[in-house]
Amino acid sequence: MNTDGWQLESAESRHAANPDTFGIPPRGQREGLQPGDGAKLLFQIPSHSGSGIERMWVIVRRRLDGLYVGVLDSAPLDADSQSLRPGSTIVFAPEHIADISRTDREYVVARYGETFFDTST
Repeated sequence: MNTDGWQLESAESRHAANPDTFGIPPRGQREGLQPGDGAKLLFQIPSHSGSGIERMWVIVRRRLDGLYVGVLDSAPLDADSQSLRPGSTIVFAPEHIADISRTDREYVVARYGETFFDTST
């Protein structure tokens, strides 16, 4: 958090601490995301009122050595840091995923361009 002004929280850890109130998709689903899929992540972000957790969507761009590389598709509500904004590159693991969505390809292309699914970039 000292470098970027934010960090990801483990959804698995939060689920383990609160299994009845904090559900997450099964591990196999969290490991099987493909480019264009949405992942809801838990961002710990300092704000005017202290440090809080914001749940925001990231769209998977590619997989890399057991991790995902995606782009932030949400805007932080109350972040002091300007380093986190829609379109920011986010690297995350299956343990960080709190929810999954199947994002419409047309939406992704309209928002991020035809090259979004080009894995060479």
